[in-house]
Amino acid sequence: MSPVDKPLTATTAGTKSRLSRDLVLTAALKLLDAEGLDALTMRRLGQELGRDPMSLYRYAANRAALLDGVTELVLNELAIIGDDRDWQAQLRRIAHDLRLLALRHPNVVPLLVTRPLSTPLGLRPLGTLRPLEQILSLLIDAGFGPGDALHVYRAYYGFLYGHILNELQEFIVDPEENEALLRLGLHRLPAREFPRLRALAPVLADYDGAAELDQGLDILLSGLAARLTPRNNP
Repeated sequence: MSPVDKPLTATTAGTKSRLSRDLVLTAALKLLDAEGLDALTMRRLGQELGRDPMSLYRYAANRAALLDGVTELVLNELAIIGDDRDWQAQLRRIAHDLRLLALRHPNVVPLLVTRPLSTPLGLRPLGTLRPLEQILSLLIDAGFGPGDALHVYRAYYGFLYGHILNELQEFIVDPEENEALLRLGLHRLPAREFPRLRALAPVLADYDGAAELDQGLDILLSGLAARLTPRNNP
């Protein structure tokens, strides 16, 4: 067995390493990445760690808490530089960083988008609220009023999550096929019912997520800057 294939809790001496919240959440994220949300249960996670599933409840009170912890773990990778006052450049960089996080952990995206819907703002895990607090601080320090900063945040994240969900749907049926219609499987659609979609096959096949994100950010940020001018700007 290679070192890569060894269980997460194994050591070179053959003893189990001490469990910690970080170790449990890292293992949960690895399992979620590999097999999807349905596979992530306390029982299955215990098997992956070589531990009694009951021992994991010390680090996550239930499956919901485990999912929240995984969400926090992923969002902790998102860096927001507090002393950079160029709010447009920062939001552009954060958008690209979050997109790359989503592409690395596509099975986590539903947690980022849907789990907050089931929990009031003040009861959500602190790690999931830090990006909101940090971006509000960034915008307010740049000169936006608190209310306008919140409007910018909502428009920004609404667009960003929409883009990410859309990009994750851009699956290629046959990457070896040169004909765009066949590559995307659009030839299966009835031609009379979907003429526009079939005609867009070459554009859809050439989809560039990073470039598409930048185009959307250009429209969004320029519009926000024109409508909600920071007070510190002339």
